[in-house]
Amino acid sequence: MTQIINSLSEVSDRYDALFVDLWGCVHDGVRALPDACAALQEYRRKGGCVVLVTNSPKPRAGIAPQIADFGVPEDAWDTIASSGDSARAAMFQGVVGEKVWFMGEPERDDDFFKPMKVIENPVNIQRVELEDAEGIVCCGPFDPMADPADNRPEFLWAKQKGLKLLCANPDIVVDRGDVREWCAGALARLYTEMGGESLYFGKPHPPIYDLARRRLAEIGKHVPDSSILAIGDGVHTDIDGAMGEDIDSLFISGGLAAKETKTNGQPDPDALDAYLNKEMANPTFTIGHLR
Repeated sequence: MTQIINSLSEVSDRYDALFVDLWGCVHDGVRALPDACAALQEYRRKGGCVVLVTNSPKPRAGIAPQIADFGVPEDAWDTIASSGDSARAAMFQGVVGEKVWFMGEPERDDDFFKPMKVIENPVNIQRVELEDAEGIVCCGPFDPMADPADNRPEFLWAKQKGLKLLCANPDIVVDRGDVREWCAGALARLYTEMGGESLYFGKPHPPIYDLARRRLAEIGKHVPDSSILAIGDGVHTDIDGAMGEDIDSLFISGGLAAKETKTNGQPDPDALDAYLNKEMANPTFTIGHLR
């Protein structure tokens, strides 16, 4: 059974590094969450290391200025591991071919196709129409408010042609302020349900955790899994991922599951237990909001 805590500082001295989700934990898609930022700043002042582990399809270089615009201070984190970078590496290695049909918002997601210096002999990726594609690269819906089922006709054709779908963001939904939006994970789930093959590289899947560990090593931190705490508001991304990696986790109940856990400052214990049992999740700790 999860332990409800009142602040990160109650347990943070047990850990040398944090794997912290961004959306719903550190910002709400519009602005930074001040208490969360303050908690991470304090943790770093005491010597801890913060890796922002996000299912954003953006490369690391695009996330830093974005969260700065939201008001997340630079001294609240050390490095970033994104689903986008993990998926980009796979794309440039050719996992869905050279000619790809792109799903997403071009102005937002163009950086996904920028070359990666760390990939030797990268595939020459070309964006083409669906009928000419060898695979699908999905950074998100064309319209984040539209029903994912609107894509069934294209997905049926793609499945029949045996196209693989590379999912750059396994999240199903996010809350942008008070507005809930669909993410690439909802499209990948639909494609899989229709019999297509979806490839995932963000939480809860192993590649992004491998990337997070490599990002720690890049800054000279070699931290055993027993000294890492994963923090996030998605039971099927952040918490399932942590459980799969056998690392401790802190569930933020006031994010995506605020209604189900009856979180008003802190979760209602009975509602929290019912929700976690229903979702078959077992976070080490739970808190209403990161602080």
